[in-house]
Amino acid sequence: MTRGVCLCYTRAMNNYNFSNRTTSLKPSAIREIFKYSADPAVIPFSAGNPSSSSFPVEAIADITAGILRDTPAAALQYGITEGYAPLREWVKADLALRLGIGRTDDDLIIVSGSQQGIDLTAKAFLNPGDTVICESPSFIGSLNAFRTYEANLVGIPLEDDGMEIAALEQACQENANAKIIYTIPNFQNPSGVTTSYAKRKAIYDIAVKYGLVIVEDNPYGELRFEGEDVPAIKTFDEAGIVIYCGSFSKTLSPGLRVGFVAANSEITQKITVLKQTNDVHTNVLAQMIAYEYLTKYDYSAHLSGLRALYKQQRDLIVSEAREHFPAEFSFAVPEGGLFLWVKCPDGFDADAFCRMAVAEHKVACVPGSAFSPSGEALSAIRLNYSTPTSEQIERGVRVLGGIL
Repeated sequence: MTRGVCLCYTRAMNNYNFSNRTTSLKPSAIREIFKYSADPAVIPFSAGNPSSSSFPVEAIADITAGILRDTPAAALQYGITEGYAPLREWVKADLALRLGIGRTDDDLIIVSGSQQGIDLTAKAFLNPGDTVICESPSFIGSLNAFRTYEANLVGIPLEDDGMEIAALEQACQENANAKIIYTIPNFQNPSGVTTSYAKRKAIYDIAVKYGLVIVEDNPYGELRFEGEDVPAIKTFDEAGIVIYCGSFSKTLSPGLRVGFVAANSEITQKITVLKQTNDVHTNVLAQMIAYEYLTKYDYSAHLSGLRALYKQQRDLIVSEAREHFPAEFSFAVPEGGLFLWVKCPDGFDADAFCRMAVAEHKVACVPGSAFSPSGEALSAIRLNYSTPTSEQIERGVRVLGGIL
């Protein structure tokens, strides 16, 4: 009896006074659905993971053993906040050589995945009530990062070649407290859209005109398997307003948590100070592993293998969807990346459909509302084709088509 009374009293006392910034946050719909993937019977169209078959396991095992044998103190000791110096220099050189990114007043910091880079950028620029202008739909992880700092999110409709430019300019005119334009220009998550050269230039010009910074998030740019590369917005950046976020999560290993931010040195210095209050520095061993792989193995051949794999998976899911989905469920064929965005007829309840698909049919996919800046329902479904096997793609699309 006494024990029961004590337990009830303890529960009653747990009335936590959380900060205001947490009130707008909800669990990621992707992560909630992703929990079902622990069941091996579930077909995982819901994830954004690279294929586990793409990981260079043997190379990483050899590299790790060598580091711990030859330089254990360097790998296991504290590191500098800006990042492991050899890796920083390699990334700087690679961005300059391949993409034309990097001016004399730019610098680069290694972060714990590009998600941390976005979060630290938001922390550096946003006050409560400031506005972030972003694509609609957009990546839930970034939207939640902005919400954490009590930002107002304004979504700009996505067209087949990027944001609707007239709507973007109108949003800038109507939101005097706008600070950031956030964009994923290559194979956007969730839509798969690639922003055209003309629209990238227009986005940059509008940001300059209204005094905004651009966060250019590019985790998928290396995964183009059709068409021509489009120059990064950062290549236009004479004004020092573009913050370029990149990552090795989709090309090497997400578990290493190695990403980077390239921006004007004043911005990277501010991010460095903020990171010191966050996790002090990115995992040193992981940075060293990444550097050793990038410099001692054939990274170009590895990327070519990834592109071939994901093109095959993309072709398969497109073929199956064309055969099994009703005609009113439409999609554009992405030229790269990891996602197929299926637009549903007006009034279709994508949220209910996705709940039923995973609970009753063991096929996990994500409703469009998970990617809405304003939280409204979007009549669409995101399907990932990098995580499931070919057999799972075939079986899963047929199951979804049958339900539809």
